[in-house]
Amino acid sequence: MKKILAIMLAAALLLSLVSFASAEDYTIRIYSNSNSPERTTWLINAAKEAGFTISIDDNTVISGDTAAVQAANENKDGDLIFGLNETRWGQLIGGTYENLKIADWTPTWADQVGDFRYDGKAYGIVIQNVLMLYRTDDLGTKGQPLHFAHWADIVDCGYKWYRQGKVGGTTNANINSAMLYPFADPASPAGGISLDGWKALWKYCANGNFTGDSYGLDPLIRGDVQVSTFYSSSLYGNIDAAAQAGDIANPLRGTLEPENWALVEIDDGTYYIAEYLGILEKEGRTDAQTQIVKDFAEWFGSTEVQAAWSEEFDSYPCNKEAAVKAGFETVPAIYAIKNFALEKVAGTDLTYAAYVAAHSAEWTNIMTNLGFYWKDNAAAPAEPDWDNLDWATLTQKAAE
Repeated sequence: MKKILAIMLAAALLLSLVSFASAEDYTIRIYSNSNSPERTTWLINAAKEAGFTISIDDNTVISGDTAAVQAANENKDGDLIFGLNETRWGQLIGGTYENLKIADWTPTWADQVGDFRYDGKAYGIVIQNVLMLYRTDDLGTKGQPLHFAHWADIVDCGYKWYRQGKVGGTTNANINSAMLYPFADPASPAGGISLDGWKALWKYCANGNFTGDSYGLDPLIRGDVQVSTFYSSSLYGNIDAAAQAGDIANPLRGTLEPENWALVEIDDGTYYIAEYLGILEKEGRTDAQTQIVKDFAEWFGSTEVQAAWSEEFDSYPCNKEAAVKAGFETVPAIYAIKNFALEKVAGTDLTYAAYVAAHSAEWTNIMTNLGFYWKDNAAAPAEPDWDNLDWATLTQKAAE
């Protein structure tokens, strides 16, 4: 069935290309952090078939959202940017980067992406979120359900959990954002987070288990921990691959219908990010060339192309029609969780995603300066003297 669907998507993709054949005389410069070699190769080839010539670096050249944005800002040659998340897009649209300005643009498929949009500027293409998972079998809770009010309640769950081993990284940052959500306090000098929030995150580190894995799914699959965290894209594929490999005695089993694992039910919901697509203003680009860039963006975010992208890379499209075309008859459970990234933070006019954008640098500095996410528990730093900390200094980047 999957092979038949792939053939149907390929045929639909080819049919959508005809009107763009005149675009080959302009090379569209793209920046992205969704740029694995497989993705960039696929996009370059699909764009070529559609009549577009594009230039995009894979992650051996540019790795991560920070690097992608910095390169675009420094080089000043970009036509289009996609990927990133609400935090970074809020900065782009808000004018944080002096050489990056998002052009006005509204695609024909704008009404298909729901709330994942910055009207007239940028529109969602792929949905991601962070998840908290647990084993329900004898290597886990033995059938006992887990229900938290907040993500940070994991520190009192009574089970062994995985925690990451470094401050940096997009997934790590999103997990931290989920943990800190209930502790947002605009009046706090500690990066807009209450002292109780930092204490809870410290407890998460101190009592958690860093297994040496880059992400939390592998130790959960092996049964090394009972509760863990992971990101939504590729979850099902990784679970299936581990079960089929046959080299683990009791791996996680089942995807859309889990057999021995479940999502932790968390009242707050979870921290979603969406990868967005936007057009950059570019000095010296003619109106005709700008139209080519808009045509490409229209094509890339379209139902047919996003369905094909989803099928190829095990992701879930923002475009609702693309999700149906990619074979999602219903919304998978991992994408039906309440989204608190777009909830307003009390005492502000900011969504939580925008609040994260405003404070993320401070949070990174606090965690780095205090020594969060040590790899070796035997060499763990002493817990801070919370009542006597100089937050004005801790929120600043440490001197090199």
